Amino acid sequence: MTIFSMLYLPELREMLAESDSDGLREFCTALHPARTAEFMEGLTAAEAWQVLQYADPDTREEIFSYFEPDKQLEILQTQDRTEMAELVAELASDDRVDLLHEADDGLVAELLPLLPAEDRRDILRLKSYPEGVAGAVMTSDIAKLDEELQVREALNELTRQAEELETIYYLYVVDESDHLRGVVSTRQLLSAISRPETRLRELMESDLAVVNVMDDQEEVARKVAKFDLLAIPVVDDEFRLLGIITHDDVIDVMREEATEDAHLIAGVQPLDESYLKTPLLTLSRKRGMWLTILFITALFTAFALQHYEEDTQKFAWLVMFIPLVISAGGNTGTQSATLVITALARGDVKLNDWARVIRRELVMGLLLGGFLAMIGFAAAMVLNRRLISATVVASTLVLVVLAGTLIGSMLPLVFRRLGLDPALMSNPFVTGIIDIMGIVIYMNVAMALIVLTGEAAAVDAMNAD
Repeated sequence: MTIFSMLYLPELREMLAESDSDGLREFCTALHPARTAEFMEGLTAAEAWQVLQYADPDTREEIFSYFEPDKQLEILQTQDRTEMAELVAELASDDRVDLLHEADDGLVAELLPLLPAEDRRDILRLKSYPEGVAGAVMTSDIAKLDEELQVREALNELTRQAEELETIYYLYVVDESDHLRGVVSTRQLLSAISRPETRLRELMESDLAVVNVMDDQEEVARKVAKFDLLAIPVVDDEFRLLGIITHDDVIDVMREEATEDAHLIAGVQPLDESYLKTPLLTLSRKRGMWLTILFITALFTAFALQHYEEDTQKFAWLVMFIPLVISAGGNTGTQSATLVITALARGDVKLNDWARVIRRELVMGLLLGGFLAMIGFAAAMVLNRRLISATVVASTLVLVVLAGTLIGSMLPLVFRRLGLDPALMSNPFVTGIIDIMGIVIYMNVAMALIVLTGEAAAVDAMNAD
């Protein structure tokens, strides 16, 4: 709750207690609906609905749409069903479907018969689409005009439709069977007033960006961003216009996808609710599942070290540099994975770009590995003062960093190829894999160089004496 809502809350409750209709009516209309909803944050659901009774239906719907989802749902569940049906009928088609998705099935069953038949059919159709596809986030409130209409007729039809539409930035031109033929902007239509008998099919642009109703919402967001659109039409397999997805819905989709990817990258199963509203047991389960997987991955690191236990006891200095080597590989892999996952999400990298990605990461691995090898060589000379240890560390760093860049960049592409979310290849998971490889590379490089330099024979002779 903001400081402003806290300060205004007593006055608002006083107006309610005194049934100050003039004051409450002014409160509902004086500010932008978003600000009005913000000032009402501290009210209970019953009090908020009582305040909304003093607003006209359009203003009431606007203010209600800015309430937090939990408060919207509580109002829907606790207030008179007939009044709620009237409110639901006023909401934008995509907003009311989102609200009813969260409501109990019993409540939905009570509300649907109270809605107009057209609204009921629209809700049932939109609810039938699975979560995460274009159909689930589209609105069916669209400016749809027949391609044979003249400019004068189109303006009259647009005037008739305007009150019920969410946006009229774009006017979609269809044939008699609702197949999408093109688009005319409101500006184009107004500019053609001097030619009132011109038909829309002569004005429209037929080369337009569309999405299929079953396209993934992430793909929709990428396409809207790519073409810099305020809205994008949604069509079925036969190219019939079903609805549009507006820029505000795209922003919601992008926020949702970014949050989900951030959770996955951190090794947390995505949350259905906000952090503070997620029950502790649910949060523990979602975090614990990945922690268990990562813990098991870490166990393999321990097993790998156990395999080289005899060597580490004989050459104790090897243990000193293990954290240095595996952290360099893990951090490099995390960087590569994050860059590729982000590029895939933005559409900058496609699956058929895998060869280019490998080439870039191969060069990057050599450059970064060579740079860190120089630092590692100097550090090893200072810490151990033996050329053999410095050579082992430097050589291993080049190979481990190279492995980190290649694995970190390839695993997200492999996941995308398998039809999985690349973010599932989370950074902790990549780090765990590279830790194991880092130990194997480090110990094998070390033992090879030790044998070549005769270090092993010298140590054996010393132990024999």
